[in-house]
Amino acid sequence: MKSSRGLTIGELADRFGLATHVLRHWEGMGLLAPERDGGGQRRYGETDLARVALILMGKEAGFGLRELRTLLGTDNPMDHPELLRRHVAGLEDRIARATAAKELIEHALACPLPFDECPHAREQILARIPGH
Repeated sequence: MKSSRGLTIGELADRFGLATHVLRHWEGMGLLAPERDGGGQRRYGETDLARVALILMGKEAGFGLRELRTLLGTDNPMDHPELLRRHVAGLEDRIARATAAKELIEHALACPLPFDECPHAREQILARIPGH
């Protein structure tokens, strides 16, 4: 911490590699609630640093800001098990699609045939055609 007065918005933004408008947006959404000094300037303390780190972790896990506001609006994110379960299901779906895409690309790299002549690729193409 720079001083006992806390970090300015610019100092906090620099520390995390964020733009200051991002922190203002998060504040506007209710994700951050910094204290203000006598001149009305935002001052961020250790709790705010931890909160920003937690928001970034949530975003890396694929949560949107509204979901994070819901989760972080209580002392215990487990107060929202359905939201967490839905998110896990969405992650599993994205992982499955990414795995299938990776396997298709790996097959294309290993297949000696042109992509449009490869039986595996044809099978994949036909599977994507509705009603086929």
